Amino acid sequence: MGPRTPRLDWVLMLAVLGLVAIGSLLVWSATSHRDDLTMGDPTAYLKKQVVNICIGLVLMAVVTATDHRWVRILAPVVYLASIGGLALVLTSGTTINGSRSWIQLGGLSVQPSEFAKLAVVIGMALLVAERTEGRRRPLGAGTVLGMLVVAGVPAVLILLQPDLGTMLVLTATVFGVLAVAGTPRRWLALLAAGGVTAAVAMVAEGFLKQYQLDRFLAFTNPDLDPRGAGYNTEQARIAVGNGGLFGQGLFHGSQTQSGFVPEQHTDFVFTVAGEELGLLGAGVVIALLCVVIWRALAIASTTPDVFGRVAAAGIACWFGFQAFQNIGMCLGIMPVTGVPLPFVSYGGSSLFAGMLAVGLLQNIASRSFEQSRGSRAIAVRMAAGV
Repeated sequence: MGPRTPRLDWVLMLAVLGLVAIGSLLVWSATSHRDDLTMGDPTAYLKKQVVNICIGLVLMAVVTATDHRWVRILAPVVYLASIGGLALVLTSGTTINGSRSWIQLGGLSVQPSEFAKLAVVIGMALLVAERTEGRRRPLGAGTVLGMLVVAGVPAVLILLQPDLGTMLVLTATVFGVLAVAGTPRRWLALLAAGGVTAAVAMVAEGFLKQYQLDRFLAFTNPDLDPRGAGYNTEQARIAVGNGGLFGQGLFHGSQTQSGFVPEQHTDFVFTVAGEELGLLGAGVVIALLCVVIWRALAIASTTPDVFGRVAAAGIACWFGFQAFQNIGMCLGIMPVTGVPLPFVSYGGSSLFAGMLAVGLLQNIASRSFEQSRGSRAIAVRMAAGV
């Protein structure tokens, strides 16, 4: 027999391809007029994003085709590599927008915290699988504590950068993984209360930097500092509001083409969709993101494998909260924390991590199909008396 051919979830695949295609157009529109970014080449960022997409698709294909046993064997290696990357950032990283989150490798910027999200999901999923697979009993305190340790090490390193946006996404993802893994509700309530208490204590003790506090204050009232911390929120709202139902047309958005919205090709790329593609175009982006999350949850619900179920559900939580956080800050219903929109924002690290996660989802779905087909074959042979 030759190498196995993975059975793809084509609905998931088409939704991801739709998002990266729309994202490339939005990035192109947001940067084509920015000579300070493109050095006179209007298609510079489009070309870079296409290269990122091609690399991401290769990474996705590799993970999809990898034997499931190797996925579990390599999970600790991926986790430890992410820890090493986060530690390296603190010693020799580059500070951008107040956060030391990047490592410069020649002309390439890598953000290890993006890969840490996936590493935490698979690390926690592997721990749960090793402790509970084949045993019908509730999740024990030792397992829950171990999962918190797996998540806690990268979380501390991310807080030291500090990268508040990634920390919020990671917290929501960890909580989702704990819930799906079977953590008792009373423990989840205690963890949530402890998290809120810790957040209040951090603010009271001055752990957050002033610019981070200013962003939260601007979220509650952008008029407090319309030319400072509230500027991003105000301009994003104006851009989205300009779009109406059908938008002003790609490359014709007044706010976008005038460069009024900062970081529009990365953190605020959704404002390009809102202004130039209108409510309908922005709705398509949201709908495609919802399809990705739905398929991840569907894969989680159908796989008999504990590792696959917890990992797929964790990826759904990650994509879901990060999309909500990004779109929410563009609409003014969430504070500005600088997280990219999955598969849409410009950038290699976020796209690569997302494509690796999709590859893992496809791997889990393919494995589930093989197991289901094998079970049906056994049932047929038994019914035939073979």
